[in-house]
Amino acid sequence: MAYGMLKAVGAMVVAGAIGIGGWSYATAWHPKTSQYPLQGIDLDERPGPIEWGTVRARGADFAYLVATSGADRRDPGFEANWAALPDAGLRRGAIHLYSLCQPAKDQANAVNAFVPRTTDALPMAVDVSFRGDCTARPDRDALIADLKTFIHMVETHTAKPVMLRVSKPVESTYQLTAAIERPIWAMRTFFAPTYPARPWQMWRASDVRRIDGIEGPVNWDVVAP
Repeated sequence: MAYGMLKAVGAMVVAGAIGIGGWSYATAWHPKTSQYPLQGIDLDERPGPIEWGTVRARGADFAYLVATSGADRRDPGFEANWAALPDAGLRRGAIHLYSLCQPAKDQANAVNAFVPRTTDALPMAVDVSFRGDCTARPDRDALIADLKTFIHMVETHTAKPVMLRVSKPVESTYQLTAAIERPIWAMRTFFAPTYPARPWQMWRASDVRRIDGIEGPVNWDVVAP
């Protein structure tokens, strides 16, 4: 009996060690820089304090920041982080979280009023995902038309093509990457995504990576070579 209990405890310890080791590997993993030389991060809303110099030292070449969400939300930390990135040696890009519940023109006006037009900025990214605060599911043709209106207005302001970040559930429902010819930012942790209709230009490769300079997990991205 005692031997059996010891054996069971030993097995649990080994399994726990394997689990801890696997999680440690997962939180440190990123695609090889030999394959993807340009790598960086994107932040969720309200990310908290960031030590940008440390982030740069840990291998990030760029950072994308959420600026606006829908027609009426502005991230309170965007302006300070946006201003800090060039001094840290990081390229900077802004993200708009597109709402299926609010008019495209109002959302574009919110972006254009808040996000500076700067020559050093990376292309604006528009994220189209299903969110808990919006249950609307417009017809495909209506959504595509609205997104094209939004894109035209924002590109007129930024003077650069936007990047389209589409989640897999949205792409499965609407096939947006086949309908809107803009650079694609796809998302899939650990494995290169295959769901877009066209080759992606950027890939969010991990949403669990941990690096110095940021508290908690970070979204890690790579640019197609």
